[in-house]
Amino acid sequence: MLETTLSTGRRIALLRTMRLIRAFEEKADELFALGKVHGTMHLSIGQEAVATGVCGALGPDDYVLSTHRGHGHCLARGADAGRMMAEFLGKETGYCRGRGGSMHIADVERGILGANGIVAGGLPIATGVGVSITMRKTTQVCVVFFGDGATNEGAFHESLNLAAIWTLPIVFVCENNQFAMSMPVAGSMRIDHISARASAYGLPGETVDGMDVLAVGEAAAAAVARARSGGGPTLLECVTYRYKGHSKSDRQRYRSREEVEAWRRHDPILRYEARLVADGVLTQDGAAALVADARAAVEEALRVAETSPDPDPAALLEGVYA
Repeated sequence: MLETTLSTGRRIALLRTMRLIRAFEEKADELFALGKVHGTMHLSIGQEAVATGVCGALGPDDYVLSTHRGHGHCLARGADAGRMMAEFLGKETGYCRGRGGSMHIADVERGILGANGIVAGGLPIATGVGVSITMRKTTQVCVVFFGDGATNEGAFHESLNLAAIWTLPIVFVCENNQFAMSMPVAGSMRIDHISARASAYGLPGETVDGMDVLAVGEAAAAAVARARSGGGPTLLECVTYRYKGHSKSDRQRYRSREEVEAWRRHDPILRYEARLVADGVLTQDGAAALVADARAAVEEALRVAETSPDPDPAALLEGVYA
């Protein structure tokens, strides 16, 4: 069991990360409602255990490829909340100098190779990263996140097949949050577990409870270790749920409030927090302090972003090649 090998500090750190992701996402939601964020955004509230558990299994030199719903992946990997918030608000100090916005945050120094607004778009890129690692003969690993809808794209099948053939050091992480936009998983495939698709390409597949950060972390650690030791790729399906709509324009007519509330009763943060309190690792006051710390960190990130300069209009065409 993972929890028997983790130090007290590390167990608390997992909760701290999930709390930070939740606070950041809630603040992003609030800023959008106030008209301070343009375009749209895709929130991962409810999915915090996946990002935290998987990224917690990585080493400092490993790589992560994200999705349009990628704020949590970045924060779990250690991205700076202030620079992320600046990117949200279109500021020059943002990770992409305010040009990328919510869906395109990258931090190459931390191995965050960027998000991708194209469904399944990160999968072939991850395969390329895996080839690079193999050619350079390092022990790095690449993790690529994608949703359940991406597994119905050709890029998913091509990437898994090639990664298996070439024994690439990749962990394919499917965040099965039950809906590809408004399409329920059961409406788009006739298998009970997406992880079963791994067998078609000769690589291991595993389904875990994506609302349990320790279960995710344990499965991710095994997959990362396998990839790092030359054992090749793994398909890890994390069964989770997004509380918010697909994007800010989603009216959510495809699901009921009762369904959402049923999943909320298995909230990954409250569930893990209760576990720590029951085990005597954390007190109720300590848990409350983590909530306050996360909110304070996000407020400071917002302060930094709001006082940052806007991009110079004269630099608008920098980086535009055609």
